[in-house]
Amino acid sequence: MELPIRLSKTSREPIYHQIENQIKALIAGGYLQTGSPLPSIRLLAKDLETSVITIRRAYQNLEYQGFIQTEQGKGTFVAEIAKEKKQQVKITSVYQAFENALDVAISYEYTVEQIKEIFEEVLESRSHKGDANK
Repeated sequence: MELPIRLSKTSREPIYHQIENQIKALIAGGYLQTGSPLPSIRLLAKDLETSVITIRRAYQNLEYQGFIQTEQGKGTFVAEIAKEKKQQVKITSVYQAFENALDVAISYEYTVEQIKEIFEEVLESRSHKGDANK
């Protein structure tokens, strides 16, 4: 199973942390269900073109936090996660996405007012798309 993980080499966030956060989001969002097998460390490292050490660190952190569990000789699987924990991951994921977007806008020297305008335009555009799907 190939995971839809996108890494940013230009981000200030370490690669292992990007992987960790995206796997958490996949679990919280329901893409990965309880008991779903995860790719082996070596396979995921190959798929993401990163080191085995990086993937191992992400997996160890996820296991420590209770998102995944490793069964010796069987593999690594999604652990059962409480609804509250899933909700917190969703909130954190959205918050981080907004922070990343703001970092980009600020790097282009947009003003607060310009950023608000862009946000409102995107929000308005999305709400019209939602209307068309009804």
